[in-house]
Amino acid sequence: MNTKLAPLTAAFALAFTAAAPAAAELAEGAKAPTFSTQAALAGKEFGFSLSSALAKGPVVLYFYPKAFTSGCTLEANAFAEAMPQFKALGASVIGMSNDDIATLKRFSREECRDAFPVGVANAKVIAAYDVAMGSSGLANRTSYVIGRDGKIVTVYSSGDYRGHVAKTLEAVRKLRK
Repeated sequence: MNTKLAPLTAAFALAFTAAAPAAAELAEGAKAPTFSTQAALAGKEFGFSLSSALAKGPVVLYFYPKAFTSGCTLEANAFAEAMPQFKALGASVIGMSNDDIATLKRFSREECRDAFPVGVANAKVIAAYDVAMGSSGLANRTSYVIGRDGKIVTVYSSGDYRGHVAKTLEAVRKLRK
């Protein structure tokens, strides 16, 4: 390899790998790993439990890399705008990242517009849902729709935030049929 191009090639490979979505997310039909975590809604901290949320209806569990980054902000805005539709279908939504609870309290107010909670995805939760973005500690952008029975109905993984709301809303609608 040309030694002058080696650093550029390595940098390109690293950037491409970090941006590429993971292909190893959990399979549809698999049992969703249960968890409890700290979460925030409308700037207030509370304890979130997946099993408690599922007792009320299907759950849209979406992972995103980092609060207050452009794609994650736009995704949160899109989910906030769609919350009346999710609620009408009996579904709840929670966004998950490995941000600390203080950051998520702000994010829940400013970008989630008090419409849905965001929770702390620790390393164990990120690993359980197979959404780790390399060794960065961040989660990749993956959305799961989990039925009341605790089984994964839909998985959508894409670094582009734009399809996540439409894909998960479509899956929740199918559950109602």
